[in-house]
Amino acid sequence: MAIGILDSAIFADMFGTAAMRAVFGDYAFLARCVEVEAALARAQARLAIIPAEAAAAISRAAAAMSERPETLDVARLKRETENVGYPILPLVRQIGEMAGEAGGWLHWGATTQDIMDTAVVLQMRAGLELIEADLAAARGHLAALARGHRDTPMAGRTHLQHALPITFGYKAAIWLAALDRHAERFRQLRPRVLMAQFGGAAGTLASLGNGEEVVKCRSELARELDLGDPPITWHVARDGIVETVQSLALLAGSLGKIAYDVMLMSATEFGEAAEPFVAGRGSSSTMPQKRNPISCEMILAAAKVLRQQTGLVLDAMIADFERATGPWHVEWVAVPESFGYAAGALRQSCFLLGGLIVDPARMAKNLGMTHGLIVAEAVMMGLAPHIGRNEAHDLVYDACRAAIETDRALLDVLSEMPAVAGPLGSEKLRALTDPANYLGAAPAMVDHLLAHR
Repeated sequence: MAIGILDSAIFADMFGTAAMRAVFGDYAFLARCVEVEAALARAQARLAIIPAEAAAAISRAAAAMSERPETLDVARLKRETENVGYPILPLVRQIGEMAGEAGGWLHWGATTQDIMDTAVVLQMRAGLELIEADLAAARGHLAALARGHRDTPMAGRTHLQHALPITFGYKAAIWLAALDRHAERFRQLRPRVLMAQFGGAAGTLASLGNGEEVVKCRSELARELDLGDPPITWHVARDGIVETVQSLALLAGSLGKIAYDVMLMSATEFGEAAEPFVAGRGSSSTMPQKRNPISCEMILAAAKVLRQQTGLVLDAMIADFERATGPWHVEWVAVPESFGYAAGALRQSCFLLGGLIVDPARMAKNLGMTHGLIVAEAVMMGLAPHIGRNEAHDLVYDACRAAIETDRALLDVLSEMPAVAGPLGSEKLRALTDPANYLGAAPAMVDHLLAHR
């Protein structure tokens, strides 16, 4: 029985995705390690560091192990890894046995962290491809919502209270702008993060010799795997790993903001939006009327867990000397889980946004529930040119208090105030107290965002 929720037989597909599990599962990790060992052998053969026939035999053994995972003795690997503390030496033994005499040239000049770091980078590359694909889908859903509800008025809220009118398209466009920036971040981090690792015991590649010629081995390995060639070994410079995890956490934070908004908008007292309807989804065990915002809850949980992972990898950055005595192991937990939760949050977000139920009528009803108070600023700004801003503010403030205390429409109260109704006139006053006339540049901002994506 799995102890982690991402591998749970019950919860795995609520918090994660099968595709991301396939990228970061045990067999996937071991396959990437085998891939790196074979790539290293081929790179070294091209530079005449090891015999070409040895590299060919190692590559054949690696391919056989990848094609037939059952050839890997996992029980033996587990037992030896628990004894050694790392899986690479036990894995190299088994690959070497399959490669025969050529196995003596396997792992030439490498250290465990070289292979594991490069394997994880390959996993992260595949993981980022999945993240970026789902992120593109979520952005597409948001663009459709922003475009479709460009002019749908609703109450904008600050401190959980009515502030000024906005449109739902404007709200969706703000969500979209954040996800657009995340897409840009993922594009930008690739050259900084997707780099091969090959430095040997202390990072200097001393076992291969001295001078510039030795560095070519790392360059060839990077070329073989289509990864970046770092200018220097990064065994204890973990900022690339941290940047990746932090970028995933930032994405989850923005998805969490969307989920929080939708969750609040779906509350009975608001009723402005709801998750897509699926029979039985979000049902209560005791209250038949309930339709709980399940996807929103999953997204919020993922955002909170991912925030904790950023703390772990930040802590792991502080490593001692040329090879750390433990912080590296934290990444073994944080990196796969971060990708897993981010993928789950994106999957839930795509479901949520792709079928989001929007209720413009309820938005209009809520917009009018304060009988014009939401556009008090509009009246103040309309009156200010006639009597000055401060005087206009005080008059409208008094009118608002009176409207609240007597439960009357702001227009009616203002109409009875000569100092307001006189300068403005009834027609102007009526226009100023109509929320649909005080949307500012909200629709234009939607157009601007969509035009510049």
